Amino acid sequence: MASEDSKLTPEIEGGDRASLRHSLLGPSLLKAGQDKVDQKKVGEIIYNASKGSKFFKHEERRDQQLTKRIEIIQRRKKHLESLDLSSQIRRVDEEIAASEASRDLSQIIVHVDCDAFYASVEELDRPELKEVPMAVGGGVLTTCNYKARGFGVRSGMAGYIAKQLCPQLVFLPLSFHKYTAKAEEIREILVKYDGRYEAASVDEAFLNITGYLEDHRDTTPDKVVEQLRREVLEHTKISVSAGIAPNARLAKVASNQNKPNGQFRIPNDREAVMHFMRTLPVRRVNGVGRVFERELDAVGVRTWGDVFALRGILSKLFSKKAWSFLLNSYLGLGRTCIHPVAEYERKSLGTESTFKDLSGPGPLRDKLRSTAQELERDLLAANLAGRTITVKVKLHTYQVHSRQKALHRVISSAEDLYNHALPLLQELEGEFQPFKIRLMGLRVTQLSSTRKGTGKMNFFKNLPQSIEGEAEWEAWPEGSLDGLLSSGHLSQEVQDEEQLAIEEALNASLNMPARDTPQDPSPPPKMVLKERWECPICARSLPADDAVFNEHVDFCLSRETIREVVQESAGVRLVKEPERKKDAKARPGRPGSKHGGMDSYFPKLQ
Repeated sequence: MASEDSKLTPEIEGGDRASLRHSLLGPSLLKAGQDKVDQKKVGEIIYNASKGSKFFKHEERRDQQLTKRIEIIQRRKKHLESLDLSSQIRRVDEEIAASEASRDLSQIIVHVDCDAFYASVEELDRPELKEVPMAVGGGVLTTCNYKARGFGVRSGMAGYIAKQLCPQLVFLPLSFHKYTAKAEEIREILVKYDGRYEAASVDEAFLNITGYLEDHRDTTPDKVVEQLRREVLEHTKISVSAGIAPNARLAKVASNQNKPNGQFRIPNDREAVMHFMRTLPVRRVNGVGRVFERELDAVGVRTWGDVFALRGILSKLFSKKAWSFLLNSYLGLGRTCIHPVAEYERKSLGTESTFKDLSGPGPLRDKLRSTAQELERDLLAANLAGRTITVKVKLHTYQVHSRQKALHRVISSAEDLYNHALPLLQELEGEFQPFKIRLMGLRVTQLSSTRKGTGKMNFFKNLPQSIEGEAEWEAWPEGSLDGLLSSGHLSQEVQDEEQLAIEEALNASLNMPARDTPQDPSPPPKMVLKERWECPICARSLPADDAVFNEHVDFCLSRETIREVVQESAGVRLVKEPERKKDAKARPGRPGSKHGGMDSYFPKLQ
């Protein structure tokens, strides 16, 4: 298995622009049903089909950013290799010993995952679709059946690319009411085996069947799960796959081993767990995406067994949270506490949608209002209100931008959400011209309960997109701000070196001196302008030019804000505007701004 997956890493693949081709394969590369697909051929088709598009240019830019970051990581690794890390290794070994002492092998955790759920539900109404390649969704595929996966088609793929891979592909529109109804039928069966099961999404759930086994001592975990899967299939006509393991992390990995309509067990034995993880490719664990996989591959980590030999270096290369994730995954450790999602503490609540390119004041405001109404419904259902609101958009160029505002009171109504989000949307409209977007999202943080007599409330929607703890540093919005790759999972030293490289490149493009070079009192003529704007983050005085100002602010956001965003377990942290001297004169804002340039983007914390 390890050798099969490792063929997909960009460094092994080789060839011109191999890393970009690998990235274009998308996040669902390891979805079940593609074991026999020639991924290199699929990658070539995707590359040629998307070449020249806005999506391609966006991915190309991200790939270039990642390539530069990896060069920095490798330089840092080389430096660490020249040092005596024996004391660091001893500390890590102590950490491993402490983690081992906490290992819990007493629980039997099951992860149940429906097979191509949306497609399977559609096939119940139209059985003839079982024999042809079929996908659900339009512009972007939500899922597809196993016939389509045999052609390299997968969820998250653009429809026009899927059509090139499989010309006979049949497209069906989404029917959420059918999926929700079928999910409820499945849950009526799950609750028999664990009354406190945890719905991870509409088509998957975690169960702790330890109690069930104690009440039915004449059976085994494998037989219980076989019985559960058989009962689901008989009553709902939907097949499910399952993973059985000592904890939730391993159970989720195991559920993908024998898809579709199969099950796999990792025994409750330390040696069995360590043996399984030793050869498991890092991408197989939830929380490792395309970017993190490539970074790990660049330093020699392709399977989880590689972590131990490099433990001294990895613990210095990555942040404390990321290193903890790597260590726990290597050891095969994970949570064993399974309970209803309503008992999790919610730190933020939001909604977003993707659509065809949208522009113009009218359509944009209509979309913002409908998004606010959708968020209002979720907040009302959760009995929650928020004090900080964030607007997120993805431009037609695939760059993601986000603006937020701290409020003097909590809000939850659609009218309040719309009224407070509109100025933020207008700020974005003024920043980026032409302003055409393909995604809009609204999110509130600093949540409080609206129930009388209560403060903050523990709540998760019935169908959460993710459970906290699985991949905490990949937080909304998309783990990054303003379209730049996040780096919060890296050590502070690596982040600092990357920031310096970005700043030097930016300064060079602006014809400005580097960070450690004295300021030239006589800048070039083209920099001498009557008006100058101050960056609200670093307070640097900049020429009164939109392009220059925006590029610099985006850089500052990447340096100051992304680190905070990624390190937060949920939501987006506010950025304080720099303190000013009491006797400083107010500087003019940018043209067309009511609030003094960029200051309104970064309100002070109360």
